[in-house]
Amino acid sequence: MKFLREKLDELKKPFGKGQKLEQFAPAINAFDTFLFVPNHTTKHGAHIRDAVDLKRTMVTVILALLPALFFGIYNTGYQHFIQIDGSDMSFWNVFSHGLWKVLPIIAVSYGVGLAIEFYFAIKRGHEVNEGYLVTGMLIPMIMPVDLPLWMLAISVVFAVILGKEAFGGTGMNILNPALTARAFAFFAYPTYMSGDKVWVSDAMKVDGISGETILGKLAAGKEAGFEAWSMFAGSIPGSISETSTLWILVGAAILILTGVGSWKIIFSGFLGAAFTAYLFELWGANALMQFGMNHLLVGGLAFGIVFMATDPVSAAQTERGKWIYGFLIGLFSILIRVFNPAYPEGVMLAILLLNVFAPTIDHYVVQANISKRKKRVAKLKTA
Repeated sequence: MKFLREKLDELKKPFGKGQKLEQFAPAINAFDTFLFVPNHTTKHGAHIRDAVDLKRTMVTVILALLPALFFGIYNTGYQHFIQIDGSDMSFWNVFSHGLWKVLPIIAVSYGVGLAIEFYFAIKRGHEVNEGYLVTGMLIPMIMPVDLPLWMLAISVVFAVILGKEAFGGTGMNILNPALTARAFAFFAYPTYMSGDKVWVSDAMKVDGISGETILGKLAAGKEAGFEAWSMFAGSIPGSISETSTLWILVGAAILILTGVGSWKIIFSGFLGAAFTAYLFELWGANALMQFGMNHLLVGGLAFGIVFMATDPVSAAQTERGKWIYGFLIGLFSILIRVFNPAYPEGVMLAILLLNVFAPTIDHYVVQANISKRKKRVAKLKTA
């Protein structure tokens, strides 16, 4: 490590203050801080002396995402081969097919997104933030496996520039950047983001391959076609890493135990979804209502609540606000699924909607606390 440190210091000399490559210092510094702890501390304002910085927070989220990612890679190959008669269903054959399909998507997401991040850091003269480490992984995980790479690239450009950099960069964005990318792709390229051909790799190239999602079937008045365990384990068609509630919950445990993700948002999100699904199951007017608690096991509900609703930048900040914010995300997710047959997956729109209202929720929570304290003081004065 000492040798690497010395080589990096030597490499950074032309990028130092007053040197000819000073303008590009943010780029080399980003590579440095990716490998080593930054050698500077906060000089102004209130701060906490702690070993955890933004980079380590982002790395923790990446580690929490890995179980769902690895299963998503396997499921990509599994969904492809189960529809081909006589195919080799060995683990390596299935996993390698998924890896071959998913790795280019991840590479394009990081390549395009980081290029934009570096450009804005150099133009604005600030350090490259680590926020895109997570966003660059989330975007591929919530996309259909057969989405053309150029469409993914344009979606990333839209999300990073208009969803984040337009507001000032990491920590200033109103909307979750990964969901912004998915929303753009959904409305710009709807035929590549919905239907029964986009969720299974090579479905458009090979006759007879189809992969309609459970929510798509229910919206069309069909039966789900899968048992609860298959839904929970994740061996069903869907976005790359959104299908397995089991491995998503493993990631949730990592976020909660490390204190990176808010357990209040996660718990209240599932509670809101369960409460709404239960009420609709009692009503039972259509297949989506009758699906009941199984709503918690399919689509992007679990993934959205665990990894995107908990985004500390776009989520509610007050403790009571987190309960309200999470509960409403779960509630609106089921409402959108049930009442919008053209778009049966509701968690994306629910989170984006609550991202916008998160500051309002916090405002009224704070004002309620202020009013309560004023009344308490008034009582003490009159006593």
